[in-house]
Order: sequence, then C-alpha cells, then structure tokens
Amino acid sequence: MRSLEIVWTLLVKDLRIEWRQRETLASVCIFGLLVVFLCDFAFEPAGAEALRLLPGVLWIAFVFAGILGFNRSFAAERENACLEGIRLAPVEPGLIYLAKLAANFVFLAVAEVVITFAAALWYNFSFFPAFKDFVTIVFFGTLGYVAVGVTFGAVAANTRMREVMLPVLQFPVAVPIFIGAIEATSGALKGAPPNLYWSWVRLLIAFAVIFAVLSFMLFEFVLEE
Repeated sequence: MRSLEIVWTLLVKDLRIEWRQRETLASVCIFGLLVVFLCDFAFEPAGAEALRLLPGVLWIAFVFAGILGFNRSFAAERENACLEGIRLAPVEPGLIYLAKLAANFVFLAVAEVVITFAAALWYNFSFFPAFKDFVTIVFFGTLGYVAVGVTFGAVAANTRMREVMLPVLQFPVAVPIFIGAIEATSGALKGAPPNLYWSWVRLLIAFAVIFAVLSFMLFEFVLEE
C-alpha cells in the first residue's frame, strides 16, 4: 500500500508540473500533428492508398512525439538536482520508474488521441469499425515503447547530447514494438480476420511486459550511473 502511495505521489507531482507549465504536452501534440500533416501533404493518399499508409504514419507520429516527452522526463530534474533529492528519500528506484512510466504514458496517450483524431480528419478515415482492437494495439504498443523510453531517457539525461543519444539508444531496442504495432494496426484497420494479426498483438503484449519488468529491476543501476 505504501508503495502505491509513493508512486501516486510522484505521478501527481509530474502531472502538476506539466499542468502548470504545459510544455511537454503542447510540444508533443504539435510535433505529432506536424508529422501527420506533412505525410498527408507529401503523399496525398486517397482510398486504398490512404489505408495502406495510415498505420505507418500514425506510429511514426507516435514514436517521434514520444521522443520529445522522454527527453524532458528527466532533463529538468537532472538540471535542478531534483532527482538526487528524491533518491535521498526512502524511495525505491523501481517506484520512481513506475511513476515516470505512468506519467509518460499519460502524456503520450493524450497526444495519441489528438494525433488519431487529426489523422481521421485528414485521411477521411473512420476508426470506429476497428475501435476496440485499435485501442488494444495502441495501449500495449505505447506501454512497451514508454517502458523502453523512460529507461533510456534516464540514461541519456546524463550525457551532453541527450537529444541525439536517446533515439540512438532506444530505437534499436524498440524495433520489435514498432514492427508489431504497425503490422497489427494495419490488419485491424483493414478489417482483416483477428487470427491474421493477433499474433502481432500477442508479440506486443509480451515485449511490453518484458521491457517493463526488466526496466523496473534494472532502474536502480540506471540511476547510479
């Protein structure tokens, strides 16, 4: 019970800071919208071509929007020595990780709702026929991506070129998440039978659990670096 209270306290702290500054959410949403708009402007897809491109466009927007959030997740606390203060308190590193995981998941989820709504308008596509499967795919894909992003965001925050180092470190590890998410999303949006793409969903679930558990266990060593 005490662990949940600690995670909730740290999560509320991050949410309150974001509510006061409104920097991370604004930049993440705007960047994601820009990616969707540029892809629509560059390719001008219609009909079947739009459906073929949409899953890739969505996840490209999600991925690059997430990078902005992960970069800011630890940067401010490193610069103001806030993280060191938290570590001096009787708080397990794994609980700090869970709070950061939850906060970044919330930020990215909000951005994904905005991006998906914009994509539905610009690509003239309705997500309602595949809404349940689409939400499931995005949930586990985002969970796995955030689980990796928070860990490498903490690692990159110790470097001078953290904006460059984060994608370099994170993308190779998160490749299975991206592939599974795009393939599963493509199958769901095309209305394919679930048995044809749910193997990708199960892959997403497996990697999300593996990345989250490993990051929780290893986060103590990440903070010590």
